[in-house]
Amino acid sequence: MSPIRVALLNDYDVVVHGLKGMLRRYGERVEVAALAWGATVDVKVDITLFDTFGESQRGNDDVARLLADPDVGHLVVFTWNLVPQLAAEAVALGCSGYLDKSMTALELVEALEAIAQGEIVVSEAGREVTSESSSAELSWPGSEYGLSPREAEVMALITQGLTNQDIASRSFLSINSIKSYIRSAYRKIGVARRSQAVRWGLEHGMLPNSGREYEDRRR
Repeated sequence: MSPIRVALLNDYDVVVHGLKGMLRRYGERVEVAALAWGATVDVKVDITLFDTFGESQRGNDDVARLLADPDVGHLVVFTWNLVPQLAAEAVALGCSGYLDKSMTALELVEALEAIAQGEIVVSEAGREVTSESSSAELSWPGSEYGLSPREAEVMALITQGLTNQDIASRSFLSINSIKSYIRSAYRKIGVARRSQAVRWGLEHGMLPNSGREYEDRRR
Protein backbone atom coordinates (compact mmCIF):
# COMPACT_ATOMS: atom_id res chain seq x y z
CA MET A 1 0.00 0.00 0.00
CA SER A 2 1.31 3.44 -0.94
CA PRO A 3 1.88 5.93 1.89
CA ILE A 4 -0.66 8.67 2.47
CA ARG A 5 0.47 11.91 0.84
CA VAL A 6 0.24 14.79 3.32
CA ALA A 7 0.79 18.54 3.06
CA LEU A 8 1.70 20.42 6.25
CA LEU A 9 0.32 23.95 6.44
CA ASN A 10 1.19 26.76 8.87
CA ASP A 11 2.67 30.29 8.75
CA TYR A 12 5.69 29.50 10.99
CA ASP A 13 8.79 27.64 9.78
CA VAL A 14 9.49 26.04 13.14
CA VAL A 15 5.94 24.65 13.36
CA VAL A 16 5.92 23.17 9.86
CA HIS A 17 9.36 21.58 10.19
CA GLY A 18 8.47 20.26 13.65
CA LEU A 19 5.47 18.47 12.14
CA LYS A 20 7.65 17.06 9.40
CA GLY A 21 10.10 15.71 11.96
CA MET A 22 7.28 14.22 14.02
CA LEU A 23 6.10 12.14 11.04
CA ARG A 24 9.55 11.20 9.68
CA ARG A 25 9.82 7.82 11.42
CA TYR A 26 6.56 6.71 9.79
CA GLY A 27 7.64 7.47 6.23
CA GLU A 28 6.42 4.10 4.97
CA ARG A 29 2.89 5.07 6.07
CA VAL A 30 2.84 8.86 5.61
CA GLU A 31 4.72 10.81 2.94
CA VAL A 32 5.20 14.51 3.63
CA ALA A 33 4.68 15.71 0.07
CA ALA A 34 4.61 19.45 0.69
CA LEU A 35 5.36 22.12 3.27
CA ALA A 36 3.16 25.17 2.85
CA TRP A 37 3.02 28.68 4.32
CA GLY A 38 -0.24 30.59 3.97
CA ALA A 39 -3.57 29.10 2.89
CA THR A 40 -2.38 27.43 -0.30
CA VAL A 41 -1.30 23.96 -1.41
CA ASP A 42 0.10 23.58 -4.93
CA VAL A 43 0.58 19.83 -5.19
CA LYS A 44 -2.15 17.19 -5.03
CA VAL A 45 -2.20 15.35 -1.71
CA ASP A 46 -4.49 12.98 0.16
CA ILE A 47 -4.63 15.06 3.35
CA THR A 48 -3.72 18.63 4.28
CA LEU A 49 -2.84 19.04 7.96
CA PHE A 50 -3.63 22.64 8.90
CA ASP A 51 -1.80 23.69 12.08
CA THR A 52 -3.62 26.67 13.58
CA PHE A 53 -0.74 28.03 15.69
CA GLY A 54 -0.64 31.83 15.50
CA GLU A 55 -3.85 32.23 13.49
CA SER A 56 -5.08 35.73 14.30
CA GLN A 57 -8.65 34.91 13.25
CA ARG A 58 -10.90 31.90 13.83
CA GLY A 59 -9.59 30.46 10.54
CA ASN A 60 -12.93 29.79 8.87
CA ASP A 61 -12.02 31.86 5.80
CA ASP A 62 -8.81 29.88 5.34
CA VAL A 63 -10.68 26.61 5.89
CA ALA A 64 -13.32 27.50 3.29
CA ARG A 65 -10.63 28.49 0.78
CA LEU A 66 -8.70 25.28 1.36
CA LEU A 67 -11.81 23.11 1.07
CA ALA A 68 -12.49 24.64 -2.34
CA ASP A 69 -9.04 23.53 -3.57
CA PRO A 70 -9.15 20.05 -5.19
CA ASP A 71 -5.43 19.52 -4.46
CA VAL A 72 -5.98 19.70 -0.68
CA GLY A 73 -7.70 16.32 -0.30
CA HIS A 74 -9.09 15.78 3.19
CA LEU A 75 -8.59 18.89 5.33
CA VAL A 76 -7.62 18.27 8.97
CA VAL A 77 -7.22 20.95 11.67
CA PHE A 78 -4.32 20.28 14.05
CA THR A 79 -4.58 22.36 17.23
CA TRP A 80 -4.18 22.71 20.98
CA ASN A 81 -7.52 24.55 21.11
CA LEU A 82 -9.99 21.69 21.54
CA VAL A 83 -13.10 23.80 22.12
CA PRO A 84 -16.10 21.67 21.03
CA GLN A 85 -17.71 24.63 19.25
CA LEU A 86 -14.61 25.15 17.11
CA ALA A 87 -14.43 21.44 16.27
CA ALA A 88 -18.12 21.41 15.33
CA GLU A 89 -17.66 24.49 13.13
CA ALA A 90 -14.72 22.88 11.33
CA VAL A 91 -16.59 19.64 10.66
CA ALA A 92 -19.71 21.54 9.56
CA LEU A 93 -17.58 23.43 7.03
CA GLY A 94 -16.32 20.13 5.63
CA CYS A 95 -13.14 19.27 7.53
CA SER A 96 -12.41 15.57 7.93
CA GLY A 97 -10.65 15.90 11.27
CA TYR A 98 -9.97 18.11 14.27
CA LEU A 99 -6.95 16.68 16.02
CA ASP A 100 -5.22 17.30 19.34
CA LYS A 101 -1.58 18.39 19.13
CA SER A 102 -0.80 16.51 22.33
CA MET A 103 -1.26 13.17 20.54
CA THR A 104 1.82 11.07 19.87
CA ALA A 105 3.27 10.66 16.39
CA LEU A 106 1.80 7.15 16.16
CA GLU A 107 -1.64 8.36 17.24
CA LEU A 108 -1.46 11.11 14.61
CA VAL A 109 -0.49 8.64 11.88
CA GLU A 110 -3.32 6.28 12.86
CA ALA A 111 -5.80 9.19 12.81
CA LEU A 112 -4.57 10.25 9.36
CA GLU A 113 -4.95 6.70 8.09
CA ALA A 114 -8.54 6.56 9.37
CA ILE A 115 -9.29 9.91 7.72
CA ALA A 116 -7.79 8.72 4.43
CA GLN A 117 -10.26 5.82 4.58
CA GLY A 118 -13.16 8.26 4.83
CA GLU A 119 -13.67 8.54 8.59
CA ILE A 120 -14.16 11.85 10.41
CA VAL A 121 -11.88 11.98 13.46
CA VAL A 122 -12.35 14.56 16.22
CA SER A 123 -10.19 14.58 19.35
CA GLU A 124 -11.86 15.08 22.70
CA ALA A 125 -10.79 17.96 24.91
CA GLY A 126 -8.14 16.76 27.33
CA ARG A 127 -5.48 18.04 29.66
CA GLU A 128 -3.65 21.33 29.28
CA VAL A 129 -0.48 20.84 27.27
CA THR A 130 2.77 22.24 28.66
CA SER A 131 6.23 22.42 27.17
CA GLU A 132 7.14 19.40 29.30
CA SER A 133 4.13 17.23 28.44
CA SER A 134 3.81 17.84 24.70
CA SER A 135 5.46 15.70 22.06
CA ALA A 136 9.22 16.20 22.10
CA GLU A 137 9.12 16.20 18.30
CA LEU A 138 6.80 19.20 18.02
CA SER A 139 8.19 22.72 18.03
CA TRP A 140 6.67 26.16 18.31
CA PRO A 141 8.14 29.66 18.46
CA GLY A 142 9.42 30.37 21.97
CA SER A 143 9.58 26.74 23.09
CA GLU A 144 13.33 27.06 23.61
CA TYR A 145 12.62 29.82 26.17
CA GLY A 146 10.28 27.59 28.16
CA LEU A 147 7.03 28.99 26.81
CA SER A 148 4.18 26.48 26.85
CA PRO A 149 2.20 26.08 23.61
CA ARG A 150 -0.61 28.27 24.95
CA GLU A 151 1.79 30.95 26.25
CA ALA A 152 3.62 30.97 22.92
CA GLU A 153 0.41 31.34 20.95
CA VAL A 154 -0.71 34.23 23.16
CA MET A 155 2.70 35.87 22.60
CA ALA A 156 2.37 35.37 18.83
CA LEU A 157 -1.03 37.05 18.84
CA ILE A 158 0.25 39.93 21.00
CA THR A 159 3.10 40.40 18.52
CA GLN A 160 0.52 40.55 15.70
CA GLY A 161 -1.23 43.40 17.55
CA LEU A 162 -4.26 41.65 19.03
CA THR A 163 -5.76 42.93 22.27
CA ASN A 164 -6.44 40.68 25.26
CA GLN A 165 -10.13 40.69 24.33
CA ASP A 166 -9.31 39.72 20.73
CA ILE A 167 -7.21 36.81 21.97
CA ALA A 168 -9.87 35.68 24.45
CA SER A 169 -12.59 35.77 21.79
CA ARG A 170 -10.47 33.85 19.31
CA SER A 171 -9.45 31.15 21.78
CA PHE A 172 -12.71 30.85 23.76
CA LEU A 173 -10.81 31.58 26.97
CA SER A 174 -11.67 34.09 29.67
CA ILE A 175 -9.86 37.41 29.95
CA ASN A 176 -8.48 36.25 33.30
CA SER A 177 -7.02 33.12 31.68
CA ILE A 178 -5.39 35.23 28.97
CA LYS A 179 -3.93 37.57 31.58
CA SER A 180 -2.56 34.58 33.49
CA TYR A 181 -0.82 33.23 30.36
CA ILE A 182 0.58 36.69 29.65
CA ARG A 183 2.00 37.09 33.18
CA SER A 184 3.62 33.66 33.00
CA ALA A 185 5.06 34.33 29.54
CA TYR A 186 6.40 37.73 30.58
CA ARG A 187 8.22 36.18 33.55
CA LYS A 188 9.85 33.58 31.34
CA ILE A 189 11.08 36.01 28.69
CA GLY A 190 12.01 38.78 31.13
CA VAL A 191 9.70 41.62 30.08
CA ALA A 192 7.24 43.74 32.04
CA ARG A 193 5.27 45.75 29.47
CA ARG A 194 3.34 44.96 26.30
CA SER A 195 5.64 47.11 24.16
CA GLN A 196 8.61 45.08 25.42
CA ALA A 197 6.72 41.86 24.71
CA VAL A 198 6.00 42.96 21.13
CA ARG A 199 9.65 43.85 20.59
CA TRP A 200 10.70 40.47 22.02
CA GLY A 201 8.22 38.73 19.73
CA LEU A 202 9.51 40.56 16.67
CA GLU A 203 13.07 39.55 17.56
CA HIS A 204 12.22 35.90 18.33
CA GLY A 205 10.14 34.67 15.40
CA MET A 206 6.66 35.39 16.71
CA LEU A 207 5.42 36.96 13.48
CA PRO A 208 4.12 34.71 10.70
CA ASN A 209 6.28 34.29 7.61
CA SER A 210 5.68 36.67 4.75
CA GLY A 211 6.44 36.26 1.08
CA ARG A 212 7.17 32.53 1.39
CA GLU A 213 4.21 30.29 0.75
CA TYR A 214 5.15 26.88 -0.56
CA GLU A 215 7.85 24.25 -0.71
CA ASP A 216 7.35 21.15 -2.83
CA ARG A 217 8.84 18.12 -1.04
CA ARG A 218 8.55 15.69 -3.94
CA ARG A 219 11.78 13.88 -4.78
